[in-house]
Amino acid sequence: MNGLTISVPKFLLITFILQVWMLPSFSQGDDIFGIERKISGRKSNNELGNVFRNMISNFSFEISGGSAYHSNLMEFYSDSANHYPFSPLQEEEGIGLNLEDTLSLRGGQMVMPINVGVRLKLFNFLTLGAGYGREWGQMSALNSTAFDFNFDGQKYIIDRLYGTVGMVLWDADKRISFLKWRYTNFSENNIYMQSELKLRARQVYPWRVILEGEFGSSIIRESFDPRITSPDPYYALGIRVERDFSEYTKFFVKPSVGFRSHNYQHPDLPEFQVMDQRMYGLQLGVSLSMPGTKRCKVGGCGVVMKHIHNGVEYRGSSIWKRQNRKVGEWYGN
Repeated sequence: MNGLTISVPKFLLITFILQVWMLPSFSQGDDIFGIERKISGRKSNNELGNVFRNMISNFSFEISGGSAYHSNLMEFYSDSANHYPFSPLQEEEGIGLNLEDTLSLRGGQMVMPINVGVRLKLFNFLTLGAGYGREWGQMSALNSTAFDFNFDGQKYIIDRLYGTVGMVLWDADKRISFLKWRYTNFSENNIYMQSELKLRARQVYPWRVILEGEFGSSIIRESFDPRITSPDPYYALGIRVERDFSEYTKFFVKPSVGFRSHNYQHPDLPEFQVMDQRMYGLQLGVSLSMPGTKRCKVGGCGVVMKHIHNGVEYRGSSIWKRQNRKVGEWYGN
């Protein structure tokens, strides 16, 4: 019996080596205690329901608001400049405005937009979306060094119908790929560094960065001037930064810059003047994904993670809580 006696330090050392040696045998989607973190089971008892639930889980609805600043530029030129609402030259001297060169007129004001939309996630790499937006703003007179170009009013309301295309630049999957690349300099036999890699890769990473393009049409509901039209489509480019609160809910911030134009046409002249507009905006919003997995209603089941009953996947928590829990959070209310 004395030959089989193992001291406590040696026993702890052997236990640690066995745990590290067994660790690589578990994939990232599995838990070392036997509860799966990623379950690829069925979401319904029938084929049609399973296809439908897998499909709707890629859709999300969102609402956002914020503020923006629009900067306007009109490169004005006309042989009939005295027909346009310039001041102070027309008012003070009462003579026509004669231009030999193009006159650059500039102006800017704040605007308050709000948007509602839907997004479709494709392969965790692309997003497609569509939405409706409304903006309330003001338009001041356009200024040059000597003249003001005046509009009939100031306040306006514009509706927007738009589509979006987004490319995921950074998320949890790309972070894992980056970590693996960072640790390629270490040998696979380096137990300490490989264990550190696995621990960092299994951390919950809630951030996502998306490069998003937006394009659509503008509909003037209330105009600052009846001579203004917006026949051309607009487009915008932004960086969307998302933070997950749970698997189904997220908060996002989106700075962007948009480009569109308005046409000013005097009713007595066949020509029109183009006013180019840039919109520098910041949106804050929330997004809610459709839960493709049904809430578990099996009596006596207290599992709060995703789990399986009779081959069908269920979630154990509301959509406002994380489904991928850690030790100590597997069971409870």
